[in-house]
Amino acid sequence: MQPAQTAGPSDHPLLDHTIGAYFEQTVARFPDREALVVVHQDIRWSWRELDAEVDRLARGLIARGIGIGDRLGIWSPNHAEWVLTQFATAKLGIILVNINPAYRANELAYALKQSGCRMLLAARRFKTSDYVAMLGEVRASCPALEQVVFLDEEGPGDWAKLLADGERVAKDAIAQRMAQLKPADPINIQYTSGTTGAPKGATLSHRNILNNAYFTAREMGMTERDRFCIPVPFYHCAGMVVGNLSCVAVGGTMVIPAPSFEPAATLRAIAQERCTVLGAVPTMHIAMLAHPDFGKTDVSSLRTGFIGGAPCPLEVMKRLVTDFHMPEVAIVYGMTETSPVATQSARNDAIDRRVGTVGRVHPHVEIRIFDPDTNQVCARGQPGEFQTRGYSVMLGYWNDPARTREAITPEGWMRTGDLATMDEEGYVNIVGRLKDMIIRGGENIYPREIEEFLYTHPDVRDVQVIGVPDGKFGEEVMACVILKEGAKALTCEALREFCRERIAHHKIPRYLRVVTAFPMTVTGKVRKVEMRAEAIELLGLQEVARLKTA
Repeated sequence: MQPAQTAGPSDHPLLDHTIGAYFEQTVARFPDREALVVVHQDIRWSWRELDAEVDRLARGLIARGIGIGDRLGIWSPNHAEWVLTQFATAKLGIILVNINPAYRANELAYALKQSGCRMLLAARRFKTSDYVAMLGEVRASCPALEQVVFLDEEGPGDWAKLLADGERVAKDAIAQRMAQLKPADPINIQYTSGTTGAPKGATLSHRNILNNAYFTAREMGMTERDRFCIPVPFYHCAGMVVGNLSCVAVGGTMVIPAPSFEPAATLRAIAQERCTVLGAVPTMHIAMLAHPDFGKTDVSSLRTGFIGGAPCPLEVMKRLVTDFHMPEVAIVYGMTETSPVATQSARNDAIDRRVGTVGRVHPHVEIRIFDPDTNQVCARGQPGEFQTRGYSVMLGYWNDPARTREAITPEGWMRTGDLATMDEEGYVNIVGRLKDMIIRGGENIYPREIEEFLYTHPDVRDVQVIGVPDGKFGEEVMACVILKEGAKALTCEALREFCRERIAHHKIPRYLRVVTAFPMTVTGKVRKVEMRAEAIELLGLQEVARLKTA
C-alpha cells in the first residue's frame, strides 16, 4: 500500500528576507493603503503611518540599549502597541517573547526568567487581572529584567517616555541594525499552552514565520484589497503570524475588533469595516453563530478566512460556508512549533474535503503519518502520529535541548502528538491526540469521532468527549455537553438512546455531564486534562484512578 508520506509544492520559492526588510517592501508598495484598524482604540493607519509609528518605537528601544538577540517580553491583549512592538523588534533583531495575557504571577515569572527578558512591555490590567500588582510580586525574582514599560492609559506615561527617548537616536540607526540581521536568526519565542509540565519556549526565526504567513495568505488568495478581521490573540501564532504577518505578506488590512475576543464586537467590526477575511478558532465561530446579533449582522463582505487551533465540527464548518458567507474558508492545521501551519485546505477543494479534512501539505513542507510503536510510516488510511519537517519547524525550545530532542527527531521530523490519517489523495484528517485517545477494553476510541456524531443531536451546541478511569474496562467514555439555548434537560439515558444503533456500542458514552462552558486556554483550546480531573472528582473515581496499569 502507498505510504502516508508526501511533500508540498516547491514551484514558488521561499522568501529569503528578514521580517523587517519585507515589511518595508510592503510599505513601499502600498504606502497609502490602510494597514491597521484598531476599533477599540479608534486607530486607523496607512502602511506609511504604521511604518512611522514602528520606527518611533524602534528608535526608543535603541535608546534604551536593547540589542540584537536580547529578549523583550510583551504582556498585553490585542492593542495597537502589540503590533508596533512586533515589527519594531523584528527590524532590530530583538527576540520578542510573547507572554500569555491570562498568565498569573508564577507563570509570568517563569516566562521572564526562562527567556531572560531584559525588557517587558505590559498593559496595566486585563479583565480582572492587575498586571502592575502581579509584576510587583515577581520582579525581584527576575534578575535579567532591567526595564518595564507599561502602556499608557490616561495621558503620557511610560510608553510616551520610551518614544521620547527615541527622538535623540539618528533615523539611520534602524537601517544599520537591519543590515546585520539574517533570515535564519531567531526573532520570536512563544510559550506553548501545554496542559502538563512547564511551558516550552518555541523559538522561531524570520524565515519560519514570514514564509508561513506568506504561503498561508497565498493559499487563501489574499491580496492588498483584503481586510482581515483578527479576533484571535496576538500572543499566539494564529494572531501574530496567520493574522498580522499574512497582511504584511500581501499588503492587506489588519482589523482588530477588541482587546480580546468578544462575539458582538467581532460581528460589528466585520460589518462596519467590510472585512473580507476572518480568522478564528472553532469555539469563537460557535459563539458568533449562536450570538443574538448574528442574524442581524451583515456579513456579506466576507469571502474567506481560516479556522484552526482545534478540530472544527463538521456542522460548524458547513454553517461557515453558508450562513457566515465564507465560501472559500480554509481549514488550517499545525502547531506553534511549526510556525504554525502545516496543512491547509484549498479554495477550490470540494466542500466535503473542506469540511471533512484539514487539507493537504503546505508548500515546501514534508508530512508523514508515523507509527511510533513500529517505527514505520503508516499506510494511507491508517492512523498514526502526524509529523512534519521543512523550513517551518522551529529552531528549538529556548534553552531546553532535552525537550527539543524529544520533539524533533535526528532527521528533522517534528513530532506533533496528534493522531491523523492520510487518504490516497494526500488529504489529512486529525482523529485526536495521542494522549486523548481512550482505550476501553482494548479498543482504541478517538474522541473526535464521537464528538462529530454528537454534534448531530438537535439540542447539542458544543461537546467534548473524554476518557475517565474504569475498574473493568480501564477507561470509559464521558460526554461533556453544552446545550443550545431553550433546549430541554438532557439525561444520560436519553443521550445513550440517541446513540444506539447509530455508533458502535463501545463508543456510546457511559457518562454525561451538562455544563455551560469548558475550561479553555486563552487560544481557545479545551483543557481536557482539567475536565478529566473534575470528572474523576464528580464521579467518585479517585480509587480507580489510582490503580496502576501496564
